[in-house]
Amino acid sequence: MTTTAPRASKPASNYTADNIQVLEGLEAVRRRPGMYIGSTDQRGLHHLIFEIVDNAVDEAMAGYCDKVIITIHPEGDVTVADNGRGIPVGKHSKTGLSAVETVLTVLHAGGKFGGGGYKVSGGLHGVGASVVNALSEAMDVEVRQDGARWTQTYARGVPQTELKKSGKVAKDDTGTIIHWAPDPTVFETLDYDFDMLVQRFREMAYLTRGLMIQFIDERGEGNERSFYFDSGIQAFVRQLNRTKNPLHADPIYVSHETEDASVEVAFQYNESFGEILYSFANVIKTIDGGSHVTGFRTALTRVLNDYARKAKILKDNDPNLTGDDVREGLACVISVKLSEPQFEGQTKTRLGNPEIKGLVESAVGNALSQTLEENPSIARRIIDKSLTAARAREAARKARDLVQRKGVLEGSNLPGKLADCSETDPEKCELYIVEGDSAGGSAKAARDRRNQAVLPLRGKILNVEKSRLDKMLENEQIRNIITALGTGFGEDFDISKLRYGKIVIMTDADVDGAHIRTLLLTFFYRFMPEVIEHGHLFIAQPPLYSVTRGRNTTWLFDDRAREEYFKDHSDKGVSIQRYKGLGEMNAEQLWDTTLNPENRMLLRVEVYDAEVADELFNTLMGDEVAPRKKFITTHALEARLDI
Repeated sequence: MTTTAPRASKPASNYTADNIQVLEGLEAVRRRPGMYIGSTDQRGLHHLIFEIVDNAVDEAMAGYCDKVIITIHPEGDVTVADNGRGIPVGKHSKTGLSAVETVLTVLHAGGKFGGGGYKVSGGLHGVGASVVNALSEAMDVEVRQDGARWTQTYARGVPQTELKKSGKVAKDDTGTIIHWAPDPTVFETLDYDFDMLVQRFREMAYLTRGLMIQFIDERGEGNERSFYFDSGIQAFVRQLNRTKNPLHADPIYVSHETEDASVEVAFQYNESFGEILYSFANVIKTIDGGSHVTGFRTALTRVLNDYARKAKILKDNDPNLTGDDVREGLACVISVKLSEPQFEGQTKTRLGNPEIKGLVESAVGNALSQTLEENPSIARRIIDKSLTAARAREAARKARDLVQRKGVLEGSNLPGKLADCSETDPEKCELYIVEGDSAGGSAKAARDRRNQAVLPLRGKILNVEKSRLDKMLENEQIRNIITALGTGFGEDFDISKLRYGKIVIMTDADVDGAHIRTLLLTFFYRFMPEVIEHGHLFIAQPPLYSVTRGRNTTWLFDDRAREEYFKDHSDKGVSIQRYKGLGEMNAEQLWDTTLNPENRMLLRVEVYDAEVADELFNTLMGDEVAPRKKFITTHALEARLDI
């Protein structure tokens, strides 16, 4: 007999068709700004600028614009002016609005969807100008076209005036000027980062040969930068190798164009051990690569092996050079422009067009073969560099075998100094990499054993910026870190096997501690960048001071906090202690200030601009002394010394 349990009674439902909300116009953007610009923090604020500048760059790529001026005004409002064709002012047949108002108020409206406005475009999704308008307290647009000036104003995406003719200009004076004030009720900050913006604008100028980009920051004392590169991405590669020793004087340059696409590649070898490769599609940075990168790498490996065989540098019984071998010490920029790019996802981080792989592979293969044949001395230097890398790779393979774990959670393979946690869910686990046995002992006593693991380091780890892979893997401290993380290494690296959701660098607040922290950051940035990219790496912020008044103790994390504290409190009857070493704290204090999730302060490590980060790591940690000396003397007055 089958019995059926009685169905529990449910409250009366009021869910009807009337509950379905339809957001009109740009209201959806204001309700969910993160869906359109990623976030409402500083990155989102910068994103507004990039959306408008991208439109101007599209005009430049179409051949109608050669100057863009970006101005940040003292109150945080921004103006972007270009000398392109100007947004069309005529009435749009479908919307019944002017083309200007259509572009600025309708999502996915623009000249980039096969309508003939642009053959190549970076702002592919067409939401840029309208989203900026929606998220701005006020916006003014001026279009100069056919001898007339047209203007219109908006507030939070809503037109305040009609598009109207407001004067005459010279017939050849054309372009668009957009001025906006970001809405302070939407954004968490209105503070722009001048250096970050400079890097992006410089990058745009490299990728758009012949375009002048002028950036003016009127806040404070004011700053101004102008960028113009006649040699385009070749200048970009020279900049990447500026602090390195190039193996040949000029970058190898490849340029090829078809009816639907164009390819530009510039690359140059240097004496370092790493690879720097930046790829772009329609001036959009493709940080996850794609078919254009695959085509380049395939051609590079094939041509260098063919040349090495033909020149008898590789004998018949010698194995081929691998992709890793031929890319050691390579600085490369790949820029493709195509009419119908297929990006994987809204974030546009990977190019998917299969046809571009063959186009890049053919263009690079032909150009590189010719260069090697015409310049045998350059060819020999590159091949010798690759052969040295191959020998190091084999030595590294043997060393790597010593540190690979058989299984993710097999404790017998864990380093002896690691005090592991009992939790098995990586998302709940934290690993503290701690400077010194003394601090490690305090951390082991203070931690929550359920989900917090501690790995003490003895002294300073190897500077991996100056070491090849095989030498690095001989270092016990680095082997312990790799083993504890469980991800494997090199070609065997697998981020899904990471044993800890948070990896926390915890060092003393003195010069030695800062050095150790920098060495660890260099290791992760160069050899486990995925750990940083996926948001797993953090820096602990132990307090610098404890202030005791009677039985009450207040922890202060930096000098600014100390100054603020004494603005509000009399210093009578107050005892203040400065902590230079983690070992100076007992276990209870370390838990309260640095390990307890309720109280602690952690800084997530992120790489906002890889080019700047790469140059900084190479300058500070590389072999060349002169760039480091110049950096130190330039920034000496900015240093905060704790003597």
